[in-house]
Amino acid sequence: MTFSSLTFLIFFVVVFATYWTLALRRPQNLLLLVASYVFYGWWDWRFAGLMLASSLIDFVLGLCIHRSRDQNNRRWFLFTSILLNLALLGFFKYFNFFVESFSAFAASLGWTVGDLTLEIVLPVGISFYTFQTLSYTIDIYRNELTPTRNLVDYLAFVSFFPQLVAGPIERAADLLPQFGKDRQFDSELASDGLRQFLWGLFKKLAVADRLALIVEPAFENPENHTGPFLCLAVVCFAFQIYCDFSGYSDMAVGTAKQLGIRLSRNFAYPYFSRSLREFWRRWHISLSSWFRDYVYYPLGGNRIRRNRNLIATFLVSGIWHGAAWTFVAWGALHGLLISLLPAARESGDEEPGGKGWLPSPGNLMKMLITFTMVCGLWVFFRAESLGDAILIWQRMTVDWFDASKLKLAMVAYSNLEGVDTSLVVLLLFICLEWLGRKHEHPIQIDHFPVWVRWAVYSALFWGTVLLIPSQAGRNFIYFDF
Repeated sequence: MTFSSLTFLIFFVVVFATYWTLALRRPQNLLLLVASYVFYGWWDWRFAGLMLASSLIDFVLGLCIHRSRDQNNRRWFLFTSILLNLALLGFFKYFNFFVESFSAFAASLGWTVGDLTLEIVLPVGISFYTFQTLSYTIDIYRNELTPTRNLVDYLAFVSFFPQLVAGPIERAADLLPQFGKDRQFDSELASDGLRQFLWGLFKKLAVADRLALIVEPAFENPENHTGPFLCLAVVCFAFQIYCDFSGYSDMAVGTAKQLGIRLSRNFAYPYFSRSLREFWRRWHISLSSWFRDYVYYPLGGNRIRRNRNLIATFLVSGIWHGAAWTFVAWGALHGLLISLLPAARESGDEEPGGKGWLPSPGNLMKMLITFTMVCGLWVFFRAESLGDAILIWQRMTVDWFDASKLKLAMVAYSNLEGVDTSLVVLLLFICLEWLGRKHEHPIQIDHFPVWVRWAVYSALFWGTVLLIPSQAGRNFIYFDF
Protein backbone atom coordinates (compact mmCIF):
# COMPACT_ATOMS: atom_id res chain seq x y z
CA MET A 1 0.00 0.00 0.00
CA THR A 2 1.88 3.07 -1.24
CA PHE A 3 0.87 6.72 -1.03
CA SER A 4 0.42 6.89 -4.80
CA SER A 5 -2.05 3.97 -4.94
CA LEU A 6 -5.85 3.94 -5.04
CA THR A 7 -5.79 1.51 -2.10
CA PHE A 8 -4.10 4.10 0.10
CA LEU A 9 -6.60 6.78 -0.96
CA ILE A 10 -9.52 4.60 0.16
CA PHE A 11 -7.67 3.61 3.34
CA PHE A 12 -6.88 7.21 4.27
CA VAL A 13 -10.41 8.52 3.55
CA VAL A 14 -11.80 5.92 5.97
CA VAL A 15 -9.16 6.70 8.62
CA PHE A 16 -9.55 10.47 8.21
CA ALA A 17 -13.36 10.41 8.49
CA THR A 18 -13.34 8.08 11.51
CA TYR A 19 -10.46 9.90 13.19
CA TRP A 20 -12.13 13.31 13.25
CA THR A 21 -15.47 11.78 14.26
CA LEU A 22 -13.78 10.69 17.49
CA ALA A 23 -13.66 13.66 19.83
CA LEU A 24 -11.16 12.34 22.39
CA ARG A 25 -7.41 11.83 22.17
CA ARG A 26 -7.31 8.24 23.44
CA PRO A 27 -9.69 6.72 20.88
CA GLN A 28 -7.94 8.77 18.18
CA ASN A 29 -4.59 7.29 19.22
CA LEU A 30 -6.03 3.79 19.34
CA LEU A 31 -7.42 4.25 15.83
CA LEU A 32 -4.03 5.48 14.57
CA LEU A 33 -2.35 2.47 16.17
CA VAL A 34 -4.73 -0.02 14.55
CA ALA A 35 -4.59 1.79 11.19
CA SER A 36 -0.78 1.87 11.29
CA TYR A 37 -0.51 -1.87 11.89
CA VAL A 38 -3.03 -2.55 9.11
CA PHE A 39 -1.02 -0.27 6.82
CA TYR A 40 2.26 -2.00 7.70
CA GLY A 41 0.83 -5.51 7.66
CA TRP A 42 -0.49 -4.88 4.15
CA TRP A 43 2.99 -5.83 2.86
CA ASP A 44 3.40 -8.86 5.11
CA TRP A 45 1.67 -9.54 8.44
CA ARG A 46 4.94 -10.92 9.83
CA PHE A 47 6.47 -7.44 9.53
CA ALA A 48 3.87 -6.15 12.01
CA GLY A 49 4.77 -8.85 14.53
CA LEU A 50 8.46 -8.00 14.31
CA MET A 51 7.81 -4.28 14.79
CA LEU A 52 5.55 -4.96 17.78
CA ALA A 53 8.20 -7.12 19.45
CA SER A 54 10.91 -4.52 18.85
CA SER A 55 8.67 -1.74 20.17
CA LEU A 56 7.69 -3.61 23.35
CA ILE A 57 11.33 -4.38 24.16
CA ASP A 58 12.31 -0.71 24.03
CA PHE A 59 9.18 0.39 25.90
CA VAL A 60 10.09 -1.89 28.83
CA LEU A 61 13.81 -1.07 28.71
CA GLY A 62 13.05 2.66 28.61
CA LEU A 63 11.08 2.35 31.84
CA CYS A 64 13.87 0.24 33.40
CA ILE A 65 16.50 2.86 32.52
CA HIS A 66 14.38 5.64 33.97
CA ARG A 67 13.56 3.84 37.21
CA SER A 68 17.04 2.51 37.93
CA ARG A 69 19.23 4.55 40.26
CA ASP A 70 22.32 2.43 39.69
CA GLN A 71 24.41 3.75 36.79
CA ASN A 72 25.80 0.33 35.92
CA ASN A 73 22.28 -1.09 35.64
CA ARG A 74 21.26 1.84 33.45
CA ARG A 75 24.20 1.14 31.14
CA TRP A 76 23.27 -2.55 30.91
CA PHE A 77 19.65 -1.73 30.06
CA LEU A 78 20.83 0.68 27.37
CA PHE A 79 23.37 -1.82 26.07
CA THR A 80 20.62 -4.46 25.85
CA SER A 81 18.42 -2.08 23.85
CA ILE A 82 21.21 -1.19 21.43
CA LEU A 83 22.34 -4.82 21.07
CA LEU A 84 18.86 -6.22 20.41
CA ASN A 85 17.94 -3.47 17.94
CA LEU A 86 21.17 -3.74 15.99
CA ALA A 87 21.00 -7.54 16.08
CA LEU A 88 17.54 -7.50 14.48
CA LEU A 89 18.61 -4.93 11.92
CA GLY A 90 21.87 -6.75 11.23
CA PHE A 91 20.24 -10.14 10.76
CA PHE A 92 17.53 -9.04 8.35
CA LYS A 93 19.58 -6.50 6.43
CA TYR A 94 23.19 -7.69 6.48
CA PHE A 95 23.31 -11.45 7.13
CA ASN A 96 23.57 -12.49 3.48
CA PHE A 97 25.92 -9.60 2.68
CA PHE A 98 28.47 -10.69 5.28
CA VAL A 99 28.12 -14.36 4.34
CA GLU A 100 28.60 -13.61 0.63
CA SER A 101 31.59 -11.35 1.39
CA PHE A 102 33.17 -14.08 3.52
CA SER A 103 32.55 -16.68 0.80
CA ALA A 104 34.18 -14.43 -1.81
CA PHE A 105 37.18 -13.86 0.47
CA ALA A 106 37.49 -17.58 1.16
CA ALA A 107 37.30 -18.37 -2.55
CA SER A 108 40.14 -15.92 -3.22
CA LEU A 109 42.27 -18.01 -0.84
CA GLY A 110 41.29 -21.25 -2.54
CA TRP A 111 38.87 -22.37 0.16
CA THR A 112 35.47 -23.84 -0.64
CA VAL A 113 32.56 -22.62 1.47
CA GLY A 114 29.07 -24.07 1.20
CA ASP A 115 25.99 -21.99 0.50
CA LEU A 116 25.18 -20.34 3.82
CA THR A 117 22.76 -17.68 2.59
CA LEU A 118 19.13 -17.67 3.73
CA GLU A 119 15.91 -16.58 2.02
CA ILE A 120 15.50 -13.53 4.25
CA VAL A 121 12.81 -10.98 3.42
CA LEU A 122 13.86 -7.46 4.42
CA PRO A 123 11.00 -5.92 6.43
CA VAL A 124 9.97 -2.61 4.90
CA GLY A 125 11.09 0.38 6.98
CA ILE A 126 13.03 -1.63 9.58
CA SER A 127 15.98 0.79 9.41
CA PHE A 128 13.70 3.75 10.11
CA TYR A 129 11.70 2.48 13.07
CA THR A 130 14.81 0.84 14.58
CA PHE A 131 16.60 4.19 14.69
CA GLN A 132 13.45 5.82 16.05
CA THR A 133 13.16 3.43 19.01
CA LEU A 134 16.93 3.50 19.58
CA SER A 135 16.87 7.27 19.99
CA TYR A 136 14.03 6.83 22.51
CA THR A 137 16.07 4.67 24.91
CA ILE A 138 19.27 6.68 24.37
CA ASP A 139 17.50 9.96 25.18
CA ILE A 140 16.05 8.42 28.35
CA TYR A 141 19.53 7.26 29.36
CA ARG A 142 20.87 10.79 28.79
CA ASN A 143 18.07 12.19 30.98
CA GLU A 144 16.83 14.19 28.01
CA LEU A 145 13.46 12.43 27.91
CA THR A 146 10.97 11.06 30.42
CA PRO A 147 9.49 7.77 29.16
CA THR A 148 5.78 7.49 28.66
CA ARG A 149 3.80 4.94 30.65
CA ASN A 150 1.00 4.93 28.10
CA LEU A 151 1.62 1.92 25.88
CA VAL A 152 -0.89 2.95 23.22
CA ASP A 153 0.70 6.39 22.82
CA TYR A 154 4.15 4.84 22.57
CA LEU A 155 3.16 2.20 20.02
CA ALA A 156 1.35 4.85 17.97
CA PHE A 157 4.52 6.97 18.03
CA VAL A 158 6.66 4.10 16.72
CA SER A 159 4.21 2.88 14.09
CA PHE A 160 2.61 6.17 12.92
CA PHE A 161 1.81 5.14 9.36
CA PRO A 162 2.61 8.33 7.38
CA GLN A 163 6.30 8.17 8.32
CA LEU A 164 6.67 4.51 9.23
CA VAL A 165 8.32 2.97 6.18
CA ALA A 166 10.57 5.79 4.91
CA GLY A 167 10.71 8.51 7.54
CA PRO A 168 11.20 11.21 8.56
CA ILE A 169 12.90 9.57 11.55
CA GLU A 170 11.12 11.28 14.43
CA ARG A 171 12.51 11.92 17.90
CA ALA A 172 10.24 10.95 20.78
CA ALA A 173 10.69 14.42 22.31
CA ASP A 174 9.05 15.95 19.23
CA LEU A 175 6.40 13.44 18.19
CA LEU A 176 5.38 11.59 21.35
CA PRO A 177 3.98 14.71 23.17
CA GLN A 178 1.64 15.27 20.22
CA PHE A 179 -0.03 11.95 20.98
CA GLY A 180 -0.48 13.09 24.57
CA LYS A 181 -2.51 16.19 23.68
CA ASP A 182 -6.06 16.69 22.45
CA ARG A 183 -6.23 17.49 18.74
CA GLN A 184 -8.86 19.61 17.06
CA PHE A 185 -9.36 19.81 13.32
CA ASP A 186 -7.39 22.72 11.85
CA SER A 187 -8.65 23.54 8.37
CA GLU A 188 -5.61 25.67 7.49
CA LEU A 189 -3.17 22.93 8.54
CA ALA A 190 -5.18 20.28 6.71
CA SER A 191 -5.34 22.43 3.55
CA ASP A 192 -1.58 22.91 3.60
CA GLY A 193 -1.22 19.18 4.11
CA LEU A 194 -3.26 18.54 0.97
CA ARG A 195 -1.11 20.98 -0.99
CA GLN A 196 2.09 19.36 0.24
CA PHE A 197 0.74 15.90 -0.56
CA LEU A 198 -0.12 17.03 -4.10
CA TRP A 199 3.38 18.43 -4.56
CA GLY A 200 4.94 15.18 -3.33
CA LEU A 201 2.70 13.15 -5.65
CA PHE A 202 3.79 15.31 -8.60
CA LYS A 203 7.46 14.84 -7.73
CA LYS A 204 7.10 11.07 -7.47
CA LEU A 205 4.92 10.26 -10.48
CA ALA A 206 5.58 13.09 -12.94
CA VAL A 207 9.29 13.64 -12.29
CA ALA A 208 10.98 10.69 -10.54
CA ASP A 209 9.16 7.89 -12.37
CA ARG A 210 9.70 9.57 -15.74
CA LEU A 211 13.42 10.06 -15.08
CA ALA A 212 13.64 6.35 -14.23
CA LEU A 213 13.06 5.67 -17.93
CA ILE A 214 16.47 7.24 -18.62
CA VAL A 215 18.26 6.02 -15.49
CA GLU A 216 17.40 2.32 -15.44
CA PRO A 217 18.70 1.30 -18.90
CA ALA A 218 21.98 3.13 -18.26
CA PHE A 219 22.73 1.61 -14.86
CA GLU A 220 21.45 -1.88 -15.64
CA ASN A 221 23.85 -2.23 -18.59
CA PRO A 222 26.50 0.53 -18.35
CA GLU A 223 28.83 -1.38 -20.67
CA ASN A 224 26.33 -0.79 -23.50
CA HIS A 225 26.36 3.01 -23.12
CA THR A 226 28.80 5.80 -23.80
CA GLY A 227 30.12 8.40 -21.39
CA PRO A 228 27.89 11.31 -22.54
CA PHE A 229 24.73 9.21 -22.14
CA LEU A 230 25.91 7.95 -18.74
CA CYS A 231 26.48 11.57 -17.65
CA LEU A 232 22.88 12.35 -18.56
CA ALA A 233 21.71 9.26 -16.64
CA VAL A 234 23.70 10.23 -13.54
CA VAL A 235 22.22 13.75 -13.49
CA CYS A 236 18.76 12.27 -14.01
CA PHE A 237 19.34 9.82 -11.15
CA ALA A 238 20.31 12.70 -8.87
CA PHE A 239 16.88 14.22 -9.46
CA GLN A 240 15.10 10.88 -9.55
CA ILE A 241 16.22 9.90 -6.05
CA TYR A 242 15.59 13.41 -4.76
CA CYS A 243 12.07 13.66 -6.19
CA ASP A 244 11.27 10.07 -5.19
CA PHE A 245 12.44 10.37 -1.59
CA SER A 246 11.52 13.98 -0.88
CA GLY A 247 8.22 13.30 -2.64
CA TYR A 248 7.54 10.53 -0.11
CA SER A 249 8.51 12.89 2.73
CA ASP A 250 6.17 15.58 1.41
CA MET A 251 3.31 13.10 1.23
CA ALA A 252 4.12 11.80 4.73
CA VAL A 253 4.23 15.29 6.23
CA GLY A 254 1.12 16.32 4.30
CA THR A 255 -0.83 13.24 5.45
CA ALA A 256 0.16 13.86 9.08
CA LYS A 257 -0.93 17.51 8.87
CA GLN A 258 -4.41 16.37 7.86
CA LEU A 259 -4.49 14.38 11.11
CA GLY A 260 -3.38 17.38 13.17
CA ILE A 261 0.17 16.09 13.69
CA ARG A 262 3.36 17.84 12.60
CA LEU A 263 6.34 15.85 11.38
CA SER A 264 9.84 17.22 11.01
CA ARG A 265 11.07 18.64 7.74
CA ASN A 266 13.26 16.14 5.88
CA PHE A 267 14.47 18.11 2.82
CA ALA A 268 15.27 21.79 2.34
CA TYR A 269 16.17 22.24 -1.35
CA PRO A 270 19.52 20.38 -1.10
CA TYR A 271 20.56 20.87 -4.73
CA PHE A 272 20.79 24.62 -4.19
CA SER A 273 23.52 24.02 -1.59
CA ARG A 274 26.83 25.86 -1.99
CA SER A 275 29.01 23.29 -0.23
CA LEU A 276 28.95 19.59 0.55
CA ARG A 277 28.45 20.39 4.23
CA GLU A 278 25.42 22.49 3.43
CA PHE A 279 24.08 19.69 1.23
CA TRP A 280 24.06 17.33 4.21
CA ARG A 281 22.26 19.91 6.31
CA ARG A 282 19.51 19.97 3.69
CA TRP A 283 19.36 16.33 2.53
CA HIS A 284 17.49 13.69 4.58
CA ILE A 285 17.68 16.03 7.57
CA SER A 286 16.20 13.59 10.08
CA LEU A 287 18.83 10.94 9.31
CA SER A 288 21.74 13.39 9.08
CA SER A 289 20.85 14.87 12.47
CA TRP A 290 20.42 11.36 13.92
CA PHE A 291 23.96 10.37 12.91
CA ARG A 292 25.27 13.70 14.17
CA ASP A 293 23.68 13.31 17.63
CA TYR A 294 24.10 9.57 18.16
CA VAL A 295 27.31 8.73 16.28
CA TYR A 296 29.39 11.84 15.50
CA TYR A 297 29.07 13.60 18.87
CA PRO A 298 29.64 10.45 20.98
CA LEU A 299 32.83 9.83 18.96
CA GLY A 300 34.09 13.24 20.05
CA GLY A 301 32.58 15.53 17.41
CA ASN A 302 34.84 18.41 16.42
CA ARG A 303 36.92 18.20 19.59
CA ILE A 304 38.80 14.91 19.15
CA ARG A 305 40.14 13.70 15.77
CA ARG A 306 37.47 15.54 13.82
CA ASN A 307 38.31 14.11 10.39
CA ARG A 308 38.38 10.55 11.69
CA ASN A 309 34.97 11.06 13.30
CA LEU A 310 33.53 12.52 10.09
CA ILE A 311 34.73 9.64 7.96
CA ALA A 312 33.53 7.06 10.52
CA THR A 313 30.09 8.69 10.71
CA PHE A 314 29.64 8.78 6.95
CA LEU A 315 30.92 5.22 6.68
CA VAL A 316 28.21 4.08 9.12
CA SER A 317 25.69 6.11 7.11
CA GLY A 318 26.72 4.30 3.94
CA ILE A 319 26.37 0.91 5.62
CA TRP A 320 22.94 1.93 6.94
CA HIS A 321 21.78 2.61 3.39
CA GLY A 322 22.45 -0.87 2.09
CA ALA A 323 24.29 -4.15 2.34
CA ALA A 324 26.72 -3.65 -0.54
CA TRP A 325 30.27 -2.40 -0.99
CA THR A 326 28.96 0.36 -3.26
CA PHE A 327 27.20 1.96 -0.28
CA VAL A 328 30.33 1.60 1.84
CA ALA A 329 32.32 3.42 -0.85
CA TRP A 330 29.62 6.10 -1.20
CA GLY A 331 29.64 6.85 2.53
CA ALA A 332 33.42 6.72 2.90
CA LEU A 333 34.00 9.05 -0.07
CA HIS A 334 31.50 11.59 1.28
CA GLY A 335 33.26 11.58 4.64
CA LEU A 336 36.69 11.85 3.02
CA LEU A 337 35.66 14.77 0.80
CA ILE A 338 34.04 16.72 3.63
CA SER A 339 37.06 16.17 5.88
CA LEU A 340 39.50 17.31 3.16
CA LEU A 341 37.61 20.28 1.74
CA PRO A 342 38.05 23.56 3.62
CA ALA A 343 35.02 24.54 5.68
CA ALA A 344 33.04 27.21 3.84
CA ARG A 345 32.50 30.48 5.67
CA GLU A 346 28.91 30.63 6.91
CA SER A 347 27.11 33.65 5.50
CA GLY A 348 24.16 33.50 7.87
CA ASP A 349 21.89 33.36 4.81
CA GLU A 350 19.20 30.78 5.49
CA GLU A 351 17.81 30.83 1.97
CA PRO A 352 19.28 28.15 -0.30
CA GLY A 353 21.17 29.70 -3.17
CA GLY A 354 20.95 33.24 -1.79
CA LYS A 355 18.20 35.83 -1.51
CA GLY A 356 18.09 37.19 -5.03
CA TRP A 357 15.67 36.27 -7.79
CA LEU A 358 18.67 34.81 -9.58
CA PRO A 359 21.82 33.37 -7.98
CA SER A 360 24.91 35.54 -8.05
CA PRO A 361 27.75 34.26 -10.28
CA GLY A 362 29.68 33.17 -7.18
CA ASN A 363 26.72 31.31 -5.69
CA LEU A 364 25.90 29.71 -9.04
CA MET A 365 29.46 28.44 -9.39
CA LYS A 366 29.42 27.02 -5.84
CA MET A 367 26.08 25.31 -6.47
CA LEU A 368 27.30 23.76 -9.72
CA ILE A 369 30.53 22.50 -8.13
CA THR A 370 28.61 21.01 -5.19
CA PHE A 371 26.04 19.40 -7.48
CA THR A 372 28.82 17.92 -9.63
CA MET A 373 30.47 16.35 -6.57
CA VAL A 374 27.16 14.95 -5.34
CA CYS A 375 26.37 13.51 -8.78
CA GLY A 376 29.79 11.89 -9.01
CA LEU A 377 29.21 10.15 -5.69
CA TRP A 378 25.67 9.13 -6.62
CA VAL A 379 27.32 6.78 -9.17
CA PHE A 380 28.43 4.53 -6.30
CA PHE A 381 25.00 4.72 -4.68
CA ARG A 382 23.15 3.60 -7.81
CA ALA A 383 25.64 1.27 -9.53
CA GLU A 384 25.01 -2.46 -9.27
CA SER A 385 28.63 -3.14 -8.26
CA LEU A 386 31.93 -1.41 -7.65
CA GLY A 387 33.08 -2.61 -11.06
CA ASP A 388 30.09 -0.91 -12.72
CA ALA A 389 30.74 2.30 -10.77
CA ILE A 390 34.37 2.43 -11.91
CA LEU A 391 33.34 1.69 -15.51
CA ILE A 392 30.80 4.52 -15.45
CA TRP A 393 33.39 6.91 -14.03
CA GLN A 394 35.91 5.93 -16.69
CA ARG A 395 33.48 6.43 -19.56
CA MET A 396 32.14 9.71 -18.21
CA THR A 397 35.62 11.19 -18.07
CA VAL A 398 37.09 9.76 -21.31
CA ASP A 399 34.37 9.36 -23.93
CA TRP A 400 33.79 13.08 -24.42
CA PHE A 401 36.94 13.23 -26.56
CA ASP A 402 35.59 10.66 -29.05
CA ALA A 403 33.14 12.06 -31.63
CA SER A 404 31.78 8.60 -32.40
CA LYS A 405 30.78 8.16 -28.75
CA LEU A 406 28.83 11.42 -28.88
CA LYS A 407 26.94 10.15 -31.93
CA LEU A 408 26.13 6.86 -30.17
CA ALA A 409 24.89 8.83 -27.14
CA MET A 410 22.52 10.81 -29.39
CA VAL A 411 21.22 7.54 -30.90
CA ALA A 412 20.59 6.07 -27.43
CA TYR A 413 18.89 9.32 -26.40
CA SER A 414 16.58 9.30 -29.43
CA ASN A 415 15.56 5.69 -28.81
CA LEU A 416 14.16 6.44 -25.36
CA GLU A 417 10.41 6.92 -25.00
CA GLY A 418 9.32 10.45 -24.03
CA VAL A 419 12.81 11.60 -23.05
CA ASP A 420 12.28 15.17 -24.31
CA THR A 421 9.11 15.51 -22.24
CA SER A 422 10.91 14.15 -19.18
CA LEU A 423 13.70 16.72 -19.43
CA VAL A 424 11.23 19.59 -20.00
CA VAL A 425 9.31 18.50 -16.89
CA LEU A 426 12.61 18.34 -14.96
CA LEU A 427 13.50 21.89 -16.02
CA LEU A 428 10.04 23.12 -14.97
CA PHE A 429 10.42 21.36 -11.64
CA ILE A 430 13.80 23.02 -10.97
CA CYS A 431 12.29 26.44 -11.74
CA LEU A 432 9.36 25.83 -9.38
CA GLU A 433 11.72 24.69 -6.62
CA TRP A 434 13.85 27.81 -7.08
CA LEU A 435 10.87 30.16 -6.98
CA GLY A 436 9.41 28.44 -3.91
CA ARG A 437 12.61 27.84 -1.97
CA LYS A 438 11.67 30.33 0.78
CA HIS A 439 8.85 28.02 1.89
CA GLU A 440 8.59 24.51 3.25
CA HIS A 441 7.26 23.46 -0.15
CA PRO A 442 6.83 25.48 -3.37
CA ILE A 443 3.02 25.53 -3.40
CA GLN A 444 2.52 27.25 -0.08
CA ILE A 445 0.55 29.81 -2.06
CA ASP A 446 -2.44 30.44 0.23
CA HIS A 447 -1.73 34.21 -0.04
CA PHE A 448 -2.34 34.12 -3.82
CA PRO A 449 -5.74 34.95 -5.37
CA VAL A 450 -8.18 32.05 -5.39
CA TRP A 451 -8.17 31.66 -9.17
CA VAL A 452 -4.35 31.50 -9.24
CA ARG A 453 -4.25 28.88 -6.49
CA TRP A 454 -6.77 26.62 -8.16
CA ALA A 455 -5.07 27.04 -11.53
CA VAL A 456 -1.82 25.79 -9.94
CA TYR A 457 -3.55 22.90 -8.16
CA SER A 458 -5.37 21.85 -11.32
CA ALA A 459 -2.20 22.07 -13.42
CA LEU A 460 -0.28 19.92 -10.94
CA PHE A 461 -3.04 17.34 -10.63
CA TRP A 462 -3.77 16.94 -14.34
CA GLY A 463 -0.10 17.27 -15.19
CA THR A 464 0.62 14.36 -12.85
CA VAL A 465 -2.17 12.26 -14.36
CA LEU A 466 -1.03 12.93 -17.93
CA LEU A 467 2.69 12.55 -17.26
CA ILE A 468 2.59 9.22 -15.42
CA PRO A 469 4.77 6.90 -17.55
CA SER A 470 3.30 3.72 -18.97
CA GLN A 471 5.63 1.70 -16.71
CA ALA A 472 4.20 3.35 -13.59
CA GLY A 473 3.85 1.47 -10.33
CA ARG A 474 7.44 1.68 -9.07
CA ASN A 475 7.93 1.49 -5.33
CA PHE A 476 9.60 4.36 -3.56
CA ILE A 477 13.38 3.95 -3.71
CA TYR A 478 13.88 4.19 0.05
CA PHE A 479 11.54 1.26 0.71
CA ASP A 480 14.66 -0.81 0.03
CA PHE A 481 16.43 0.70 3.05
